[in-house]
Amino acid sequence: MTEKCIKALKMRGVSVDDIIDIVLMLQSPYIDDLSREEIEEDIFEILAKREVYHTVMTGIAIDIAVEENKLFDQEIMDSMRGDYGLFGVDEVLAYGICNLYGSIALTNFGYVDKMKPGIIGVVNDDLTRVNTFLDDIIGAIAASAASKLAHTHKKEIKKVVMMKKRGTK
Repeated sequence: MTEKCIKALKMRGVSVDDIIDIVLMLQSPYIDDLSREEIEEDIFEILAKREVYHTVMTGIAIDIAVEENKLFDQEIMDSMRGDYGLFGVDEVLAYGICNLYGSIALTNFGYVDKMKPGIIGVVNDDLTRVNTFLDDIIGAIAASAASKLAHTHKKEIKKVVMMKKRGTK
């Protein structure tokens, strides 16, 4: 499942390294010496979950179907093409990934969905393709990896947060 997800993401112009960059942006202020290898391992574990596989493949399939005008409802296709904020189904699908990793994943997802860092912004702004679901799926994977890291490094993160509150570091 992991390899199929990676292949599908790559087909849409997204690499694991692109997702690692977002996770680094989210977690490097809290975790010293955070390695790309550790993040990659977490991303692979996330992509190995059946629920994540289904979400990645479904979201990409819907984006492609809209590109190819294969949905029966023009109004829905127009909403997806425009990635209208009130459409919301794309975010709801991505929540399925975040829900596997707790509230930290959900809050990180909200942040990257709003800020559109790295490849999320590139994919979101690509007018040659429909990526309505893809940008949220990338964000959910990155947010979930950040959550896994936060749980793994909770003592280190608590120390950094306390130091920032005290104005030291």
